Amino acid sequence: MAEAAATLPPIEELFNPHSREYMNDPVPQCLELARRGPIVWYEPWQAWIVTRMPDIMACWKTEPLSSDFYDWEFAPARPPEDEWSNFERAMIGHSLLADHDHHRLVRRVTAPAFSRNVVDAIQRKIEPDVKRLFDELGTPDSFDYIEEIASKIPFISITRMVGIPEKYWPDIKQVILTFTETWNPTISDEQRESARQDSNRAIDILKEVIAERRQAPVQDDFLSTLLKIEAENEGFEEGDVITLILALIGAGADTTLVAQQWSVYALLKNPDQIQKALASPDAFSNAFSEINRWGVSSKMGFARYAPRDMEFMGQQLRKGVMVLMMPHLKDHDPEYYANPETMDVERVFDPDVMFGYGPRYCIGAALAKRQLYLTISELFKRFPNITLDGEPERDENDHNAIVFKRLQLKTNVA
Repeated sequence: MAEAAATLPPIEELFNPHSREYMNDPVPQCLELARRGPIVWYEPWQAWIVTRMPDIMACWKTEPLSSDFYDWEFAPARPPEDEWSNFERAMIGHSLLADHDHHRLVRRVTAPAFSRNVVDAIQRKIEPDVKRLFDELGTPDSFDYIEEIASKIPFISITRMVGIPEKYWPDIKQVILTFTETWNPTISDEQRESARQDSNRAIDILKEVIAERRQAPVQDDFLSTLLKIEAENEGFEEGDVITLILALIGAGADTTLVAQQWSVYALLKNPDQIQKALASPDAFSNAFSEINRWGVSSKMGFARYAPRDMEFMGQQLRKGVMVLMMPHLKDHDPEYYANPETMDVERVFDPDVMFGYGPRYCIGAALAKRQLYLTISELFKRFPNITLDGEPERDENDHNAIVFKRLQLKTNVA
């Protein structure tokens, strides 16, 4: 076996998420990487890649590795506390990069803010805005879904759902485009620093909004809810509020924009699945996991870092080396899913790991899926005979996902 492995070409010759071949069809490259074993060294990223779900789930659950970007061996030096900008104050020691105990505190005290009742209330809050968006669209023969609908959803999320007043939109919208780049270790230092400065400016705005909200605290949005939690729970601080709001902005923008594109594309490529997928919010929640599996839009996965020299999965890791969890490698593996090339929105996911697993499971997953369900449902209510207007061209410039340059749709309105 060792001799056979030694004769294989280097994995970087067969797996390149930034290549045009991967963008057009990632499945062969994902399967090739997964076949190399449970943990694979990837030279271009100077990283180990964990390829198999039991190992990924165990890592998510027990957290032997660090999720702190500053623990990466190639990260800029962690600044001393007296030199922290807004970005460091919000991100070091608070909920995204927190130590395990503080992270668990944040999840425990904020769980009520993401309950089913709250999600239902948020739906009622943003539904009129989604309908208004389609009213403004009208009934054109053809339109670009990304430009006319998907790109406008972040505004609805941030102003209505999160609770940032519309007057701040021009100043805060840039961070919507770049927030997830602040901890992406595969982009340039210059690009990451630019994203960090966008976040600094956004945090200035958030501090101003928080100060205003403390003077008028009774409002039906997430910011007001988080400030109430802050007042009632020792150890939950303004930095946690800011970090969670930034996370909601990131999830409601970059991630949701990708999800919007792929949900519409996947359903239109599999029209027999539309009615089942949109039967209810719960049906769509499962359907979205299948859309995500079928589409394989991910390029990178989840980054972790060795907090010290250590043994991990039989490998000796040097302190600071990056370890990538890539759950999407399984998505078209016939040993993991029966008939993986077929999209079945009633496919059973046990467990469903699309939004993570264990202590770092995405706390806003239900909220993200409900917002998506609202928009996609409204699309098919308005245009029940809608179809793709040609195969969309894919955009190779996105740092984290396979996306489309445009998603042109034909309404087929009689």
